[in-house]
Amino acid sequence: IHGRGESRLGVFDAWERRLSPVEGPWTDWAPGLAAADDHVYGLAAGPHSGYEVVEVDTRSGAAKVVAAAHEAKVDPAYLPVPEHRTFTGPDGRDVHAHVYPPRNPDFEGPEGEAPPYAVWVHGGPTSHVRAVLDMELAYFTSRGIGVVEVNYGGSTGYGRAYRERLRERWGEVDVEDCAAVARALASEGLADPARIAIRGGSAGGWTSAASLTSPAAEGVYACAVVKYPILDLSGWTGDDTHDFESQYVYSMVGPPEVLEERSLERSPVHHADRIGVPFLLLQGLEDEICPPAQAEKLLERVQGKGIPHAYRTYEGEQHGFRRAGTIEDAVLAEHALYAEVFGFAGPDFELGLKP
Repeated sequence: IHGRGESRLGVFDAWERRLSPVEGPWTDWAPGLAAADDHVYGLAAGPHSGYEVVEVDTRSGAAKVVAAAHEAKVDPAYLPVPEHRTFTGPDGRDVHAHVYPPRNPDFEGPEGEAPPYAVWVHGGPTSHVRAVLDMELAYFTSRGIGVVEVNYGGSTGYGRAYRERLRERWGEVDVEDCAAVARALASEGLADPARIAIRGGSAGGWTSAASLTSPAAEGVYACAVVKYPILDLSGWTGDDTHDFESQYVYSMVGPPEVLEERSLERSPVHHADRIGVPFLLLQGLEDEICPPAQAEKLLERVQGKGIPHAYRTYEGEQHGFRRAGTIEDAVLAEHALYAEVFGFAGPDFELGLKP
């Protein structure tokens, strides 16, 4: 398994010292393969298919699906096609992203009008987003909203130097890279500069919220969707998160002697007065990684400031939403926010924005 930004499968001939790619629609192979005689088995997915069990004949290179979780019931004509792009960030650095233009065979956008876009920020933060089938993403692109998934500096899959770019600069590099991609799409005429949103969950929620309070992204976004976020780094070394990630902040922000100062500088909760656009905050009430107390602290500081916002909480949900009803409500709430801010007809959903 190899690749840059993707996890492709190849068959290596040690005698010929040649790597032959396994052809097929799969852009991501999960780590861990099983072998039997001359055959290899693995889990793989692509832009129009979820993860499925694939059998590869290592002699011929032929591959076939032997088991799939389900058959997609959506016409592929409604599914977006990713465009792999490398944008230029601050100081000329590369920023990798997957761009998904709106796609619906039944509709076309108004002539001469660029579509709205949502910048999707992955969690982690030392992770990366894969260009594989995502029905939630397709929900928005099929409704006229483009999506760009940004593998900001610090993301895995692009080499050590790229991954370590985020070291001690979480809340800066991620914010700058996402803003650079958004600005580039607008300058290229691919996105309406007045209708760009940012959204993310967990570490992506941190970046989304920080993008509303950081001068590096000032004026870029028209609204934000912030899901089960980290909002205050000061509690991330104590009882405000679980033991497993309680030391994570030292590598992402800095050692103890500078941590307090940098936490105050970067944490969105300490700069709530800078928020100037509508936002939606989604939170599981049993989240032990990013507890509701952080979200509530931010809400206290924007209360009465005249910034339209909505806060939706979900009983029984922890870090990341798993119940079908919760996921549906969250998607409809996000769609309703975009409709309200971007000025188009949205779902029949009462969002309840309040200042």
